[in-house]
Amino acid sequence: DAESGRGSVFTRILRSGLSDEATYIVHRGVEVFALLNAFPYGVGHTLVLPYREVAHLEDLTPSETVELWMTVTDAVKALKAAYEPEGLNVGVNLGRPAGGSVSEHLHVHVLPRWSGDVNFTEAIANTRCLPEALIDTASKVRTAWREL
Repeated sequence: DAESGRGSVFTRILRSGLSDEATYIVHRGVEVFALLNAFPYGVGHTLVLPYREVAHLEDLTPSETVELWMTVTDAVKALKAAYEPEGLNVGVNLGRPAGGSVSEHLHVHVLPRWSGDVNFTEAIANTRCLPEALIDTASKVRTAWREL
């Protein structure tokens, strides 16, 4: 848990003292931040989450709720500007049974999508091939976010 000094992977990233560049944080707000998914489903896969470690939407304060969804909207705009995707997935997995791999720390996935972007390698070998390094993706997303 967060109080014990361990916390979620996101809490540990925030407490690491590492730079935003090293941790792929692409935006910091007052109560919410955004970072690239370290194990992305595709290029630009961004996570938006509160600094405070909470598991459920109903545990967010009103101001966290407002900033979270405003930041999700900005993430959509930044990803559209940076990558010109044909579509986007925006979603939240609440609880492990829903697919939440870090269910103790609520996070919203924002994922650019293109027709045919699930490829043979992923379908057969459960392996993803990304055409761009995370450091390059982070730079593009940060630049697009600053230009909003």
